[in-house]
Amino acid sequence: MVRTDHINCLLRFEAEDYCGAGCWHEGRVYAVKGDIFGSFTIGKKPYDSLNIKYLPPCNPQKIICVGLNYLEHAGESTLLSIPEEPVLFFKPPSALIGHRDKIVLPSWVDRVDYEGELGIVIGRRLRNVKPEEALKGVFGYTCINDVTARNLQKKDNQWTRAKGFDTFCPVGPHIVRDIDPSSLELETRLNGRCVQKSNTAMMLRKPAEIISFISRVMTLYPGDIIATGTPKGVGPMKVGDRVEVIIEKIGNLTNTAVAE
Repeated sequence: MVRTDHINCLLRFEAEDYCGAGCWHEGRVYAVKGDIFGSFTIGKKPYDSLNIKYLPPCNPQKIICVGLNYLEHAGESTLLSIPEEPVLFFKPPSALIGHRDKIVLPSWVDRVDYEGELGIVIGRRLRNVKPEEALKGVFGYTCINDVTARNLQKKDNQWTRAKGFDTFCPVGPHIVRDIDPSSLELETRLNGRCVQKSNTAMMLRKPAEIISFISRVMTLYPGDIIATGTPKGVGPMKVGDRVEVIIEKIGNLTNTAVAE
């Protein structure tokens, strides 16, 4: 029997005889029964990770995103100058897809970009939390690709349409717990070529500050996801492109772009 106190990597997956939460242990995947944010047990049957379908690793009520949170990306953006406060926007849960799922490029959109980001998964209810207490409410961290219809983002006064298409929020492949998010190497690869390379230490607003700021606006609940912003190097995808978001100590989120 796998002990739950030894588990720091959780996911959701589908197999021939199971669909739901799971965990990694010693290179194999196991089913999880119960509440991953509370009490759960771990099944005895191991699954081969090559033979499962990855699902988004949690079911958020909301996906809150932070814009222009790396200085160099703010400099390459023609949309806004460096903001005095965090810029917040939403992606709808209907945009979620998992590791290995397809990003669908709308036929009528001129340009769709990748944006590799660190994702924060909330573990308990948070409201008006102070920065020094904020990280205690984090369940874990994941990889996010904040896919963006760039021409629509430039056209609209707000970014919901540009960010909210179905499949425009790949998340995963899993959630990793008990890591320090303050200095993690972040890289995005397009067809194997490095196009974004930075470190979370370069964020203008750190995770604790972001969580605190958001919690003064809205209550955060277990499973909610925060996308913390992307570094410089964003660029377009075309049909057939493979995009990998790789974050140190977390993993590799891989998705392929397909035609609508």
